[in-house]
Amino acid sequence: MVVGDFPIDTDTIIVGAGPGGYVAAIRAAQLGQKVTIIEKENLGGVCLNVGCIPSKALIAAGHRYETAKHSDDIGITAENVTVDFSKVQKWKESITKKLTGGVEGLLKGNKVTIVRGEAYFVDTNSLRVMTETSAQTYNFKNAIIATGSRPIELPAFKYTKRVLDSTGALALKEIPKKIVVIGGGYVGTELGGAYANFGTQVTILEGTDEILNGFEKQMSALVKRNLKKKGTEIITKAFAKGVVETDDGVTVSYEVKGEVKTVDADYVFVMVGRLPNTVEIGLEEIGIQMTDRGVINIDKQCRTNVSNIYAIGDIVAGPPLAHKASYEGKIAAEAIAGHASEIDYLGIPAVVFSDPELATVGYTETQAKEEGIDVLASKFPFAANGRALALNQTDGFVKLITRKEDGLIIGAQIAGSNASDMIAELGLAIEAGMTAEDLAMTIHAHPTLGEITMEAAEVALGTPIHIIK
Repeated sequence: MVVGDFPIDTDTIIVGAGPGGYVAAIRAAQLGQKVTIIEKENLGGVCLNVGCIPSKALIAAGHRYETAKHSDDIGITAENVTVDFSKVQKWKESITKKLTGGVEGLLKGNKVTIVRGEAYFVDTNSLRVMTETSAQTYNFKNAIIATGSRPIELPAFKYTKRVLDSTGALALKEIPKKIVVIGGGYVGTELGGAYANFGTQVTILEGTDEILNGFEKQMSALVKRNLKKKGTEIITKAFAKGVVETDDGVTVSYEVKGEVKTVDADYVFVMVGRLPNTVEIGLEEIGIQMTDRGVINIDKQCRTNVSNIYAIGDIVAGPPLAHKASYEGKIAAEAIAGHASEIDYLGIPAVVFSDPELATVGYTETQAKEEGIDVLASKFPFAANGRALALNQTDGFVKLITRKEDGLIIGAQIAGSNASDMIAELGLAIEAGMTAEDLAMTIHAHPTLGEITMEAAEVALGTPIHIIK
């Protein structure tokens, strides 16, 4: 202990103020706990500052530009459409600033103490928070670790001014003429698609058979087709080998079918996944059990093997999703308060803000069959929906996965406009134990995209109205 470092006592301490940590802090405070939250960088974490929110702003701006240039088929023609990219970036940053300020206000309004600095666990009931000029010890009864994740840096692609991670890709000062994206997962596809909408020539290098490999092929195929329409080159089973950087560009080498090829670009985006931030915070010192990759083992209440220390978000098993982290944060806070809350991931959706959007929740048809569940898969196309036609957004479908024996909804997939919003109804249906009949009998407003969900439920019942059985 340094001189003058008198320990400060708190009930629950939370390390990390991202979408997991700040939500956990607010819920813990609501439950009567004295809460302290520690953040070394920005409130809101990666999601609000350099991830979910700014990327969606950039995607939205790209859509506006692309729509303005290509609406001839509905009788609207615009000439000399231009982009002031510095203004796009300022607009994007204003959204981030507004939301992070909102998070700070929510924490303070719930009487959560906000501490800036880096945390290091001293033992199972205390940690040290360090800044460049000070160190302070905090004693706690319970702790929630919510330190998030960081991009994987490939040895042959060290980050520079032209070899960028997602943070760098979102902060470009100009629209590049050409980019290479290494990794065709959801981040690579989203940002590659956003720049393609701005007119950038995009090359995606993906090591597996398909981009968006976590989604069914009939869904990812729609995205692939639309990317190619915009001039994007997608090279699968391609393995990035190295990069040569000059003052004004890069040359990326990759191997495909045993042959080494090269592609020139202004920048290369490296988007091959993320690693949990579990190093250099003292977890080994206090005996927290982790996998070789640094993922923390937890039980159904987000409790680690150390009974008063919990972990949530990207540092535990499962997809690195902001809403998963927030959900786990509430569970951990409630478990500390003595509630019987437990995690149940069946109703957690996954969304890609591609073109068209993709969303999935619960079981896919393949997953259900692998578990021996006898299911019915029922699809209804966007092309048969009046609202989709009026929006000129007819690509896609809603697919319901129902249990044959009783029509219980156990999964759903949506590819199409506004899939990210539409999936919530199907997540609720799964959480509430609803059947296809429940959905079919729910009156949906006309004309809306939501009707597609109702129509898919009617397909499941064998009574479709707007397509031939």
